[in-house]
Amino acid sequence: MASHEERSFASHYMVLAPKEATIFDLLRFLLSSRADNRRFIFTPRGTRLPFPKRVVLVGSVVMQIILFILAGPLALLGYAIENWLNLLYVNGGFMGIIFKILRGRRPEKTPDRDSPKFLSLIGLSDDREQLAENILIDDRRYNSALAMMAAKIVYENPAHIAYVVSQIWKMEFMGFYDFWNAFQRKPTTQAMLFRQNKDTDSELICVAFRGTEPFAADDWITDMDLSYYELPNVGRVHCGFVEALGLQRGSGWPKNIPQSNRQYAYYTIREILKDALKNNPNAKFIVTGHSLGGALAILFPSILAYHEEKDLLERLDGVYTFGQPRVGDSRFGAFVENNMESRRRKYFRIVYCNDIVPRVPWDNSWSDFQHFGKCIYFNSLYRGDIVDEVPNKNYFSIFMFIPKKMICVWELMRGFGMGMFVGREYRELKVMRAVRLMGIFSIAGLPAHAPLDYVNSTRFASPDLYAPKPWLRQ
Repeated sequence: MASHEERSFASHYMVLAPKEATIFDLLRFLLSSRADNRRFIFTPRGTRLPFPKRVVLVGSVVMQIILFILAGPLALLGYAIENWLNLLYVNGGFMGIIFKILRGRRPEKTPDRDSPKFLSLIGLSDDREQLAENILIDDRRYNSALAMMAAKIVYENPAHIAYVVSQIWKMEFMGFYDFWNAFQRKPTTQAMLFRQNKDTDSELICVAFRGTEPFAADDWITDMDLSYYELPNVGRVHCGFVEALGLQRGSGWPKNIPQSNRQYAYYTIREILKDALKNNPNAKFIVTGHSLGGALAILFPSILAYHEEKDLLERLDGVYTFGQPRVGDSRFGAFVENNMESRRRKYFRIVYCNDIVPRVPWDNSWSDFQHFGKCIYFNSLYRGDIVDEVPNKNYFSIFMFIPKKMICVWELMRGFGMGMFVGREYRELKVMRAVRLMGIFSIAGLPAHAPLDYVNSTRFASPDLYAPKPWLRQ
């Protein structure tokens, strides 16, 4: 663990170190409110925590320890599942393989994992890659629909992403990046940039952060970590998210860092945007991400505001997050809103139905995390509304158990009819149906987190949802 001096950039902090914890450490911690003399928690001297918060922190530590143990097997399982599903996909399914063999033809091999033909589990659950034909550039829904497709495509490998952006979307692919995390001492953050209508009044650059990958233990550990840093005059921010974005060990968020052979997400993307926008005063940019990527998407302009990068913030046309977890406390939310909402609405936090991820970490009297700004909430009929907070905001309510399961069953049934009654592009693949079936017998909010329902939500949305500050209309 780092020393107190290495976290001097924060006015307060609480950092968990699960690898240092033993069962006896956790039991002693539950019996005492003191948090400043523990091997697995790093806090300023004199910090005391209430019992409910200690229980949640112990749960977070235990889950992270389990993920550390399962990281290798989980990665191998994901490798095997994705390879097998890709083999089925390129051959038209299991029966397609059988028919080819019976006809004396050799089935196609599983595509190389770095090739444009290979799909992640996200792509295999929703293989749509075309942008919505009925949402044109002058439609208020356009940026949101484009942002969601970008947030979905960024889960794929760089070759596949480049093919989709340049060949299908006919836009300029600006690069895919694998960014360094100074605290985990390895690359943990992926993002892509692309541009449409270069050198015109409608030039738009999109920054898309990759979200939590289903078989990546590091991503899930970041999501479940309840550590925070309190930035002076800003508020408390989720430790794992800011570390993934480019927080520096010892110095925190200096405005500039020395050049090195390692790229950090915030600093690299900031400089790319400055260089790309300087030749066209009318050019704008948007930032997007799904899940963990959504957390990074809203944190990026937040740090721009922290560094008083007013020129870049003026060129920001919107932040679109999908299934984004909570990233900071109420003071942090007020800081972001004051710096992003002064002229018009720029932050669009989009949540689909019973998605579990936007409902964590919990928001209650002893929590350090809260959502901020208005939310565009879609129900299971893809009907959207602007709300302050989603229903069942902390997810684990015994009164919602049966309704959530009933919605899970409805979503499974709905998927069988979407392709026939709405259009072929809305058909659900067998992988997605299997995910929905698992949700019925496990956690109902996990299938609802899949990008498929967010793509559908943006395409069925009313344009009024994206009007400037629509909640102020009389």
